Amino acid sequence: MTGRQPTLDEVAERAGVSRGTVSRVLNNRQHVSAKARRAVEQAIDDLGYVPSVAARSLASARRGAVVLAISSDDPALFANQFFAQVIAGVNTVMEDTDLHLMLILAATERGRERLERVLQSRGADGVMLLALRENDPLVKVAEAGKVPVVYGGQPLERAPRFYVDADNRGGARSAVEYLISTGREHIATITGPQDQQVGVARYLGYREALALAGLDARRVAHGDFSQESGARAMTELLDRHGDLDAVFVASDAMAAGALEALSAAGRTVPDDVAVVGFNDIVTAQHTTPTLTTVRQPIEALGREMTRMLLRAINEDTPTPLILPTELVLRDSA
Repeated sequence: MTGRQPTLDEVAERAGVSRGTVSRVLNNRQHVSAKARRAVEQAIDDLGYVPSVAARSLASARRGAVVLAISSDDPALFANQFFAQVIAGVNTVMEDTDLHLMLILAATERGRERLERVLQSRGADGVMLLALRENDPLVKVAEAGKVPVVYGGQPLERAPRFYVDADNRGGARSAVEYLISTGREHIATITGPQDQQVGVARYLGYREALALAGLDARRVAHGDFSQESGARAMTELLDRHGDLDAVFVASDAMAAGALEALSAAGRTVPDDVAVVGFNDIVTAQHTTPTLTTVRQPIEALGREMTRMLLRAINEDTPTPLILPTELVLRDSA
């Protein structure tokens, strides 16, 4: 090609790849297949493309780190099986990069200020957000950082540009539909926090399944995803709704607490009360009885969040992703 300088878009079109892939090849970034790299190099030769020194300098000005910011101030959070599996998934992808991972607990003003300092000092290439609550100020801090932001789960207020989530609503609906199919009619729920999208979505799935079956959806108690809150909520439900014959619990940790409360009340599981949880953490296989639950791909959530962030950092345009869930039948229902 003679005359004018070919554009990056023309190189991408000639190679049959995205503009972001061309940028990664030009800057010798990872996460480019050998086939794509060869196609880009051939397109550059064919078109006579000469990359701008200034443009390459700007594109390669990476900070060398990404942040996983969690809207929690509990240091014990990293012992939580859900978050531990998410972090394991994140780490699996990060191991194949030259980037460092920073973990920040950012539910408090101090934690948010720490993230703000990192972003203002241009100390990170991108941010992943997890466990957000309604109108969470962490969102404003992250979005003001002028770097790509990927959400683990959608915030309640809006659908962001980049997010990875599980089918929480559909998974909850399938759990309650299964309970209905086994002849249960007085089905209660223990919800997660209603200021978090995940808690709201699972509650909506419960309500939808009962509405479609023409059953009462007013046997409700609220928890905070902890085992202790599950036990308290189950005791509350037994006091208010002694006729219940099943309960859908919005997390396995709360379901473990519910099983303890049912045992203390002399109710057998599943004969008197069937119990279904959500997540399929390791605990679900070791409760008494073992827990029927909705499996969400927790490690995959961490992996896909990280892959999406890397693509966004490299100027690709990833689309939001909803991961499937599945019902795992064990002894509690």
